[in-house]
Amino acid sequence: MRDSGLKEKIALVTGAAGGIGAAVVRQLAGEGARVVATDRDEAGVKALAEELGAAVIPVVLDVRSSEAVDALVARVECEVGPIDLLAHVAGVLSYEPVVSLSDTEWERVLDINATGVFRVARAVARVMQPRHRGAMVVVSSNAAGIPRHAMAAYAASKAAATMFTRCLGLELAPHGIRCNIVAPGSTLTPMQTGMWADEHGAARVIAGTPATFKSGIPLGKLANPDDIADAVLFLLSDRAGHVTMADLYVDGGATLRG
Repeated sequence: MRDSGLKEKIALVTGAAGGIGAAVVRQLAGEGARVVATDRDEAGVKALAEELGAAVIPVVLDVRSSEAVDALVARVECEVGPIDLLAHVAGVLSYEPVVSLSDTEWERVLDINATGVFRVARAVARVMQPRHRGAMVVVSSNAAGIPRHAMAAYAASKAAATMFTRCLGLELAPHGIRCNIVAPGSTLTPMQTGMWADEHGAARVIAGTPATFKSGIPLGKLANPDDIADAVLFLLSDRAGHVTMADLYVDGGATLRG
């Protein structure tokens, strides 16, 4: 089998403290990469670094600040080495009908989920482009491609992040840099379980909810974070060396699209 090419690469991961982000960090470290794991949750990234050892460098980062993002990328380039890989996982969920959605909540979700992607990817592109190498993966959502009840802000933010990443991929392709998207469906993380009212939450997600026009999951199970991390690592790896601007849905068939 073709080697993944991830060994000794320097990877920057946002949203690394838990769920999908932590799974990505663990898998990258397992492949021999050196990982700068960032999150607003300082305790979470420090715990991950303690678990995985010297391969992981924990850093606090709020993707809402261009200054903080630019400073972090400069620091990594100076103190760790040239960034080869970016996995952008940082994001927030919002579950609110449009008629009661406030300006503040709309702006918060777009700022983190869409503009946060822009800030981080722009900073990394600026250092990757002169080197003519690198790979980026943005974790979006299947909500970017299908309407969701009471999730207009979230879905819009993820749709914006997805198209931004594809446009960036078009710009960077001549420089040998690949940009791809992984679009998870319902995944067993605190973000998902936080929406459940009782112990039957998983069953309802799998079965679907006709009242809100939400289809079920044909595979009959929720994803776990490693299912999503597997897809992220594939797209970062040399095994996906001819894949760019792809939008890979990892949702058990829930949206009936690829």
